[in-house]
Amino acid sequence: MLGTLVRLIVSALSLLFVGFLVPGFRVGGFGGALVAAIAIALLGYFVERLFGKEISPQSRGLVGFLIAAVVIYLTQFVVPSMRVTFAGALLAALTIGVIGAFIPTELR
Repeated sequence: MLGTLVRLIVSALSLLFVGFLVPGFRVGGFGGALVAAIAIALLGYFVERLFGKEISPQSRGLVGFLIAAVVIYLTQFVVPSMRVTFAGALLAALTIGVIGAFIPTELR
């Protein structure tokens, strides 16, 4: 339980940082980033359950990258304080992937 909370907080902080860096990606405040992190995690979970681990946003490769961008883009329709263009979602998925290489947000 504590590990999940820590991962969500790290994910929210990552989204705030990405919002600062990436044009076309905006999330309003820490609360909005936390809700967005939860929504992204849930959407990613549903995509993984629907299509399998090979197409999950956590998978490595081009398909996983594109699915992550689509999940990020769709999150804006669930989280009112988040606005993303599709180009912003692509850049955010790339930036989050790089951040995730240095600061893992899931337990391995």
